Amino acid sequence: MMKNKINIKLKLIFLSVLVMVLITGCERDASDDVTLATFPNVADIFTDAPVGLTDEFFESFDPAFGANTNGFGTDDNEAFEGTTSIRIDVPTPTDPDGGFIGGIFRDRGAGRDLTGYDALTFWAKGSTTAAIGTVGFGSDFVEDKYAVSINDLELSTDWRKYIIPIPDPSKLVQERGMFLFSAGTQSTNGVGFTFWIDELRFESLGTLGQPRPAILGGQDQTAQANVDTSLPIIGLTYTANTGSGQDVTVSATPYYFDFSSSNPFVASVSENGVVTVDGPGENGDNTSLITASVAGVSASGSLTVQATNINVISIFSDVFANVPVDNYNGFYEPFQTTLGGAIDENGNNIIDYTMLNFVAIEYYGREGSGVPPIDATEMTHLHIEFRVNETVDASDYINMELHNNFTLPNGILGSYQISGTDLASNEWVEFDIPLSDFAGLSARDALGMMLFVSDGTISNLSLDNIYFYAEN
Repeated sequence: MMKNKINIKLKLIFLSVLVMVLITGCERDASDDVTLATFPNVADIFTDAPVGLTDEFFESFDPAFGANTNGFGTDDNEAFEGTTSIRIDVPTPTDPDGGFIGGIFRDRGAGRDLTGYDALTFWAKGSTTAAIGTVGFGSDFVEDKYAVSINDLELSTDWRKYIIPIPDPSKLVQERGMFLFSAGTQSTNGVGFTFWIDELRFESLGTLGQPRPAILGGQDQTAQANVDTSLPIIGLTYTANTGSGQDVTVSATPYYFDFSSSNPFVASVSENGVVTVDGPGENGDNTSLITASVAGVSASGSLTVQATNINVISIFSDVFANVPVDNYNGFYEPFQTTLGGAIDENGNNIIDYTMLNFVAIEYYGREGSGVPPIDATEMTHLHIEFRVNETVDASDYINMELHNNFTLPNGILGSYQISGTDLASNEWVEFDIPLSDFAGLSARDALGMMLFVSDGTISNLSLDNIYFYAEN
C-alpha cells in the first residue's frame, strides 16, 4: 500500500527571552514610563575590514568534526570595492588539517538591532564555478535562535551580488550572529578552490516581494500520536522574490514562525515548533490542525494531529516518540559497503542507504552509549516502509534479521525475507509483519539490533516509519 510520507523532525534549539522588570515600592509611585533597551543598528559587517566583530572575527566550526581553520584570511589584491576582501581557501577532503572550512562572524557587543533591514547582502566570486555549501546569518554558537541559511550557493568567476532575505526583521532586535558559511568540495569532485567575499552587510532593499513561508516543505500532512508525545515540525522555509524575477528560498528556525492549533484540547504547539499531544479531545473530536504564519503571511503546509492510544515502540518514526538508538548505520569494516543514514528529504525525515550490501540499526548500547535493548514481549507486529530507489527485479530481496546483540554468539533471534515481487521501483511500500513470521524468533525481551541484508541485489534503499506495535 502506497502512502504520503509523514515525518516531522527538527533539531531543537534553546530559547532566550528579554525580560523587562517594572520596579515598584510601597512608599513611592511606580513610573508609567518604561524604556526598552536599544542596540546599535550598524549594517556593515565587512567592507575593507571587519566592522564591530570579535577580535578574531572568524570563529571556526569545531576542528574535531573536520573543520579546517587554516584557509581563512583577507586578500589585499582582490576586492569588489575598496582594497580588501575576505579570502577563503576550501581544502580537499583528504587535507590532514580538516576536509571542509566554515564558521561564523559574531558581533563584538551585546548585539545589533536589525529590524530596519530586510536582507543580508554580499558580493562574491570563485576561482572556479563551484558552490558554497551553506551561507546565512543568525548563528552565534550560543542560541542560533534566528538562524537563516541557504544551501549550495553557486559561484561565478566574476563578482556577483547575493541576497539572503530576512523572513521577519521585527524579530531581530538583538542579533549577534552576523554571518555563517560552510564550504567543501562536493561541487568540484574533491578539488580544492578559493572564493572571495566583499561588501558584506545588512540592507533595506525595499524590492523583496511575494513572501511565501512554508512548514513541512509546504505539504499538508497527517500524523497519529499518543497523548503526552511531541512532534517537532521541520521543513521550515521562506521564499521571497528579489525584484529581478529571481526567487530566493532560505531555511529558517521556527522562531520566525507564529504557530497555531485549531483544537487546544488535542494539541498545542510551542514557539519553537514542537507539537505536543495534550489530550484526546472533547465531544469525539480528536484532531487538531497545526498551521503557521510569518509576519502575518500564512505559511503553506499544515499538520493534522490525531490523538490516539496505540501501544508502540518506535525505532524511527516521528509519528510516535522514538526510543533511543545508537545509530542508523553501524558500519562494520571491512565487509560493509553501505553508506548513508538519516536525512531530511524535502521536509520529510527518512533513512537513506546507498551501495547497500548489509546495514544495521543498533539500539543495544554500542561502545558504552547506555542505550538499552528493546523489550518487545507485548508487541505483535513490526511496521516498516521501504522505497527502492532503482529498478526492482523479481529475484531481488531484503532479508531482515532481529538480533539481541551483534557482539554475542548466535545473536540472531529471527529473520524475515521480503522479495522483489513485494516491492516497487521508486515508490514507497509499507509492511505490517507479524513478529511470529520471523523464523526462529522466540524471546523478544532484549532486542538490540535490526539488520538489513540485500547482498547487493538492491543497492539504493530508503526506510521510514519503523516501529513495533501491539495489535488490538
